[in-house]
Amino acid sequence: MDLSDTSGREPEEPTEDEETTTTTTTMIRAAVEAVHSSPSQAVLYLTGGASQALGWLMSVPGASNTVLEAVVPYSRMSIIQLLGKIPAKFCSEQVAEELALLAYNRALKLSRTDSPVIGVGFTGSLGGKHPKRGDHRFHVSARTSDRSWVSTVTLSKGLRTREQEDKVSSQFLLKAIANACRVPSTSISELTESDLSIESEKTFDEDEELEQLINGEVCFKMYPFSNDSHASDAERKIILSGSFNPLHDGHLKLLEVASSSPGKGYPCFEISAVNADKPPLSVQEIKDRVKQFERVGKTVIISNQPFFYKKAELFPGSAFVIGADTAVRLINPKYYDGDYKKMLQILIECKSTGCTFLVGGRNVDGVFKVLEDFDIPDVLKDMFESIPPERFRMDVSSTEIRQSRGLL
Repeated sequence: MDLSDTSGREPEEPTEDEETTTTTTTMIRAAVEAVHSSPSQAVLYLTGGASQALGWLMSVPGASNTVLEAVVPYSRMSIIQLLGKIPAKFCSEQVAEELALLAYNRALKLSRTDSPVIGVGFTGSLGGKHPKRGDHRFHVSARTSDRSWVSTVTLSKGLRTREQEDKVSSQFLLKAIANACRVPSTSISELTESDLSIESEKTFDEDEELEQLINGEVCFKMYPFSNDSHASDAERKIILSGSFNPLHDGHLKLLEVASSSPGKGYPCFEISAVNADKPPLSVQEIKDRVKQFERVGKTVIISNQPFFYKKAELFPGSAFVIGADTAVRLINPKYYDGDYKKMLQILIECKSTGCTFLVGGRNVDGVFKVLEDFDIPDVLKDMFESIPPERFRMDVSSTEIRQSRGLL
């Protein structure tokens, strides 16, 4: 076999370092491809290192399947504002876990309806221009609905350049993402015997997940019982909120009609575990109500927000299905401390999230009311869309779609 090139010189044999680099690059690419092939979607909050991981993730085709958002809060003030506090130590396992949890909640809001989500947090103190007194170390954490994984790595001082330390931390970050996606990440990290690595993992069962939701640690949990794969691709949700105690045919029919127009979005029910005027639902109460939706094959979301303006922040771009009587309460200053300007401000903020309201007519005290019977402020009119009464008429005696008294 002729191994000569066009210049007539034989190609040089690759050095051991070049072979190692090529092998590592191949393994990294394979891990990234596996991550992009998984259904998981992620938000990443990184500070103090692991910068190369973003390049690896973004340079391989399919990144849009995985990366919802990547934020680098590099300054102290940026981290403080993201965490909402001044941490005892900026580079710590606790900060990495807190960043991962924040990223997880952010991913819930940005992800496709049926996609598992991952929150990734990283904080590092790597080598720089001037010698460090402390260790060269980093902490990386990944959070999913049922797992929290964290790794702390202390690197040998003087063994690597800053760029090399960043590469090692990037490899660990990629490994964390791959583990969270449950895909292989074999031997993509380059640690030596003098480096120290400590890993730990916590798992959560359904009861613990719901407790976290009730306590405000997690913003919502979705039960995607629907088998409509076409609708699940939609980013927009059509949401019917209520207590659903019990769920009945009126609820099912209303959501079916509201979401039946082409391009409307993914239909789902939503229950708030937290009530403005009553104690929160218990874990068992939530599970009992969720079983109703499992039996009929309908998706339900359990959130921790009883107010529509807060739901709009959780589900940006969604359409909320309400009755005409609820619509008139939404625009009644009485529910905003009697302040008309406050009412406009809150609803305009809802509008800025892209949320709208689909309004069904309703029999109230023997009189059938529709959206057009009420005076909607001009600045809010495009937020409201009427469901034609010939398609659905809500009977107040049989259809319970109202939120708690803390509706707004």
